[in-house]
Parts: sequence; structure tokens; C-alpha cells
Amino acid sequence: MTRLLTAALATSLLAGSALAHEYKLGDLMIDHPFAFETPTTAMSGAGYVTITNMGETDDRLIAVEADFPRVMIHMTEMSDGVASMRHVDGVDLPAGETVTLAPGGHHIMFMGLNGDPFEAGEAVPTTLVFENAGRLDVAFNVEVRDAAAMEDMDHGTHQMGN
Repeated sequence: MTRLLTAALATSLLAGSALAHEYKLGDLMIDHPFAFETPTTAMSGAGYVTITNMGETDDRLIAVEADFPRVMIHMTEMSDGVASMRHVDGVDLPAGETVTLAPGGHHIMFMGLNGDPFEAGEAVPTTLVFENAGRLDVAFNVEVRDAAAMEDMDHGTHQMGN
């Protein structure tokens, strides 16, 4: 089985929750994990998600695992009008707050696509690892990149060095 599920398999796995596309782990609510489609030449793709900590204790997203050579949490920073990405070791999830990993901010980088692009309708099986809540398997649904998203930094064509 390839690392990307076919649309049919993804649909059957997410049946009943496809519209909501949310997951729960303890006090954490994980909403709408997704990635944009990438061109065939892309070496990496970015993933985005919203996480709400409904508990009274802070937590932290400390790792992301998927079937790629490298998967990292990145932060986009602007300096003198130039965007750059840097690896971060986690994302704080304060109690009672919502944190969104989105274009232009924190995001997940799936690196090493090697000619196997993200295609709309596929899902990327991924495990989110939290400091307190533990591990959660989710699917990042691959969506069409719309015109507004095209204005954001294009991670799909950015090649990361080793």
C-alpha cells in the first residue's frame, strides 16, 4: 500500500466523519487536518490543522510521524519582507485555547515526496504525538489549492536540504 490512501479508501475510513473531519484525544480536539495538492516535481508538502485544548492542563504537540523520509514541525517567519521556515521542536497548546497550524505560521512539513505528489482526494496517514495526551492517528485530507492559498508561501515546491 502506498503512503497515500486512495480516495475510495480514505472515504471509507472516514465515513460518517468526513464532513466533520475531527478527532478527539483526551481533552484535545483535532479539527480538519489537511494538506494542499502539490505539483509532480514537489519534494515536500505542508500540512495544516486546528487543535483545541479543552482541558485545564497545558499540552504540546511534540512530534509528527508519517511514511516520509522526514516529517517536521516548522514555523514561517518574516524578516525584511522575506519568508523563511525554521524547524521547531513543538507547538504549545495552552489549556482552554485553540491553536491553528496554517499557511504563514506553524505547519507540518512532509519531506521527500520524490515524484509522488499529494493529489486532491487522497489522505496522508499521520500520527500526532502530544506531550501529555499521547499519540493519535489522523488522516490529512489533500485538498485543491485555491487562489487565496496560492498567495501564501508555496511549500509544495520548496525543496528542503538534508
